[in-house]
Amino acid sequence: MSPRADRPKRRRFTAEFKAEILAEYDAADRAGRGEILRREGLYSSHIIEWRKAAAAGAQAGLAGQPRDRRDKELQALRARAEKAEAELVKTRAALDLVGKAHALLETLSESADRPPRSRR
Repeated sequence: MSPRADRPKRRRFTAEFKAEILAEYDAADRAGRGEILRREGLYSSHIIEWRKAAAAGAQAGLAGQPRDRRDKELQALRARAEKAEAELVKTRAALDLVGKAHALLETLSESADRPPRSRR
């Protein structure tokens, strides 16, 4: 037996449960809301976070974190791809800026090589 075996396990809620509780909570009056939270052993912070996820249109957010190794790997790869795309946009903008600076310096260099015009 490990030293942490007597600790309580973290509860996980399904997307359906969260949606049901949110609907019931929203339909209840002030006193009924407290009763729902006590009955289910929830905190108001649960409702706040679930509402934010639902408002963002994130049904996947209501479902919680992926539990499968492949899902976690896929989520990590998607995050990596998004980061790479953002970096690519920055790099392209920097290259465009460097190209324009080069063209400007080249134009200035060419005009500096010419003899000055007379002011007559």
